[in-house]
Amino acid sequence: MGLQVAIRKSGDVWILDVQGKATIGRDNDLLNAQLRKAYDGGARKLLVNLAGVTQVDSSGISTIVRTFVTLHNAGGDLKLLGLTARVKMVFDLMGLLRAIPSFESEAKAVASFADRDYLARG
Repeated sequence: MGLQVAIRKSGDVWILDVQGKATIGRDNDLLNAQLRKAYDGGARKLLVNLAGVTQVDSSGISTIVRTFVTLHNAGGDLKLLGLTARVKMVFDLMGLLRAIPSFESEAKAVASFADRDYLARG
């Protein structure tokens, strides 16, 4: 099964539900295209749900990190949701979980974007 990505919204938070392998080739190209589609569509609060991801390689991670940096530079934010043990280990080994927030609960992840708004205002 190839990578599948569905985009939905919860308020002003865009959520990408990703399933399959986020690895080099067509799968990573699809992930990149869907992240770009969300950004181009106005997403500045982006939650990437990786609960259905069974494997991620350096190209998949690079695509997510590049989007994180793009959003950060535009005043937005990207957060991760539902990392499986294997995917979490890869992000952790690369030190990325110190920079990119990760959540197990979608409700808490979505609420955290509002917390950031509150801190930014004051």
